Amino acid sequence: MKTKIIVFDWAGTTVDFGSFAPVAALQKAFADFGLNPTLAEIRAPMGLAKRAHVAQMLAEEPLAAAWAENFGRRPGKAEADQVYAHFEPALMALLGAHTDLLPGVVETVARLKSRGFKIGSTTGYSRAMMELVTPAALAAGYAPDALVCPEEAGGHGRPYPYMLWRVLEKLGAESITGVVKVGDTLADIAEGLHAGCLSVGVIAGSSLLGLSRAEFESLPEPEKKTRFESVREEYLAAGAARVLDDLTTLPDWLESLPLYSEG
Repeated sequence: MKTKIIVFDWAGTTVDFGSFAPVAALQKAFADFGLNPTLAEIRAPMGLAKRAHVAQMLAEEPLAAAWAENFGRRPGKAEADQVYAHFEPALMALLGAHTDLLPGVVETVARLKSRGFKIGSTTGYSRAMMELVTPAALAAGYAPDALVCPEEAGGHGRPYPYMLWRVLEKLGAESITGVVKVGDTLADIAEGLHAGCLSVGVIAGSSLLGLSRAEFESLPEPEKKTRFESVREEYLAAGAARVLDDLTTLPDWLESLPLYSEG
């Protein structure tokens, strides 16, 4: 029997259109230390485990220089831990308001399951964070067959492949052939590639696009097209096998692949 597994990301892919919960929490955490990172600086490491996300932000200029100016020393692991200690409670307080499913998730997953696909999921959120997200997703009709968080893969989140491999172990995959990783960040693309499977990027609702649902829906078509092409190029440059305008087109694309053809 062919392995047919889709591994979805969460925030920005299946929940939280635009992935705004971590953005707001990071803004607050860094503001507590007198720092005001730009949205580009906040979103650049999106998809990583959240402690690694904070550490990468602090390692980059100009935030590292701003920290040194404020505190008289360059930031390292201890400083990243300090910021993370402010970030985690801020995110936990915000998550409940950022659990809405993206449009078409329930219908897309139903179509995939009807075609024999199992649904796995990985995330940059901790298990404690996901305990606030998964019940709301379930109530809205979305419950993947497996979920793995960074701490369940030795603390190695994306771009490492271990979370994805743990999902395959849970789902009894016979091989990596037939597995597709779907996400909304460059770290998602890297995770799938490092695991040895196809990686797919989704534009609508993504962190890379960085728009709320209201902003997205009010965007003039010419500007939407320009922004979509910019995000598409980023995904493709990172190694994505396919870039989808939105999640609902995933089943049709999968059916077009020889990998899943009958016979």
